[in-house]
Amino acid sequence: MGLFNKLFNSSSEPKEEKILPWQALTSVNQLAEIEKRSQSKTQLVFKHSTRCGISRMVMNQFVSMYAIDINADLYYLDLLNYRDVSNETGYKFQVLHQSPQLLIIRNGVAVAHASHGAINELELAKFV
Repeated sequence: MGLFNKLFNSSSEPKEEKILPWQALTSVNQLAEIEKRSQSKTQLVFKHSTRCGISRMVMNQFVSMYAIDINADLYYLDLLNYRDVSNETGYKFQVLHQSPQLLIIRNGVAVAHASHGAINELELAKFV
């Protein structure tokens, strides 16, 4: 097994998993609170399709790159289980639905958004 460990750079020790301060976005009513809170603090909404491999890959990259100390609230929206919330998010913040997608909300509006690989190219620090 030593050869495989060297080839694939694997280790018998498990990697420490990075945990983000996700807040589940499960209700249309939460959108009014996100809008209100965005007046004083950046709000981030990550829309994720749990059945899509690309969405999973982008989310994993996002998690690994996310700076825990960023001054923003971070919401996770499982758009398959909460399709009505996903639809209303698009209407409320005037952003055409895509998956995966990240919305950056300030002062009640989406000041930036991106989907797929472009999510990880957004410079979040510019918006907080």
